[in-house]
Amino acid sequence: MAYTPGSTTTVIASDFHADLTIVPGKLDIARKVNETAIKESIKNIIMTNKGERPFNPDFGSNVRQMLFENVTPQTIDTTRELIREAIENFEPRCKLVGVDITGDIDRNDIRVDIVFQVINTDTATRFSVILNRVR
Repeated sequence: MAYTPGSTTTVIASDFHADLTIVPGKLDIARKVNETAIKESIKNIIMTNKGERPFNPDFGSNVRQMLFENVTPQTIDTTRELIREAIENFEPRCKLVGVDITGDIDRNDIRVDIVFQVINTDTATRFSVILNRVR
């Protein structure tokens, strides 16, 4: 485990910002740590289709394909399974506790609530993502 300079927070997971933001006043790249880093990683995994990432055709979840189906209990179950499988396969820094999906039939989008636990910690973290199709 590493320690962030100037603080007593234990850093278990760390990633750079997608736009490589610079820390103000320093010549260093800003980073996300722990829950924030894992939330962003999970969101990227969910939004990536299989075959979309060069040299890693199995990476992703194919959830976007499910957005073009009618919102039914079967599609919600299939989507939940795709998300669960993708997180367990591609995010080893967390333990998945649960995935809850609610569908909005009128707008044809789904709300995904994901509960995970960062490894080596006791607290569960919940975050939500609303997925909708773009024409």
